Amino acid sequence: MVCVPCLLLLLLPVLRVSAATPEPCELDEDDFRCVCNFTDPKPDWSSAMQCMVAVEVEIRGGGHNLEQFLKGADVDSKQYADTIRALRWRRLTLGAAQVPALLLVALLRALGYSRLKELTFEDLEVTGPMPPPPLEATGPALSTLSLRNVSWATGGAWLGELQQWLKPGLRVLNIAQAHSLAYACAQLPTFQALTSLDLSDNPGLGERGLIAALCQHKFPALQGLALRNAGMETLSSVCAALAAASVQPHRLDLSHNSLRATAPGATSCAWPSALSSLNLSFAGLEQVPKGLPPKLSVLDLSCNRLSRAPRPDELPEVNNLTLDGNPFLDPGALEYQEDLKSSGVVPVCARSALTMGVSGALALLQGAGDFA
Repeated sequence: MVCVPCLLLLLLPVLRVSAATPEPCELDEDDFRCVCNFTDPKPDWSSAMQCMVAVEVEIRGGGHNLEQFLKGADVDSKQYADTIRALRWRRLTLGAAQVPALLLVALLRALGYSRLKELTFEDLEVTGPMPPPPLEATGPALSTLSLRNVSWATGGAWLGELQQWLKPGLRVLNIAQAHSLAYACAQLPTFQALTSLDLSDNPGLGERGLIAALCQHKFPALQGLALRNAGMETLSSVCAALAAASVQPHRLDLSHNSLRATAPGATSCAWPSALSSLNLSFAGLEQVPKGLPPKLSVLDLSCNRLSRAPRPDELPEVNNLTLDGNPFLDPGALEYQEDLKSSGVVPVCARSALTMGVSGALALLQGAGDFA
């Protein structure tokens, strides 16, 4: 049988057992989740055999360069199609390794016979050029693709090249700590089914980078856009970026950005008509920012630095307004946020009975009066 990297890369492991070395893989008692961490200088990749029965599989390569397994990249995985289809895998995480692009594509081809739905790449360095795209996608039919701290030798072309190997139907795309979000938009196929895009934890993105990352008309079905800790500065600039990219999200998460209330010289911007939920929590706001959408179902202003209750004329027409964790409601909230920030702990805002559900100008006025 052909030797290939850590079983999951080409699904053709070497059948050898090392009794002297502790197993780097652990399978839980329910045969549901299997986790491998190949940190040994000379890892025994065959330990991953036990992950064959699992539903959730996590493989970390211990920083190893997998170039040694390139000789197995030419294996025709079609001859193992029935075996791959029989696997229970639904969620697969691969991380902490240097992977030649040819080997990555071989993995995707093999997973094309699987029933995998969620694929995650973390802390990977993809080396070398991607091979020419297939005539039709041969990779897995994923619902969710997540990438965190993945570098690509192909620069801004990487997303388009990766997408061409995946079958249509991807609904959720998460990209964090990206080395490049300046996609080659002209080469990027349209994500027809994508409803959720999360570009959080990319602090260098900013509003200009957001315009480039959204690639006009490439996300026609987008409903949820998350931009937590993504270098956003003002609502007006974000609104302009959405308009430039012709993106119409229903839900927008701008929490954990250091937002200014108003951009100097900002012009008015028409928010997407479909936008109904806006999260501005943990944004360092000392006052309600100007230029909010005129009507929202949900507005989250929790865990900011508001020293007084918002006036009705500062707020849109909103059904559910959340103000928990602001100093005017909790004098110790600001100190608490600062302590957590300095400690490096991700703050969590405790929800309380102070979350309001209001409708119409009169109810907003009454609510503001209660908090005054």
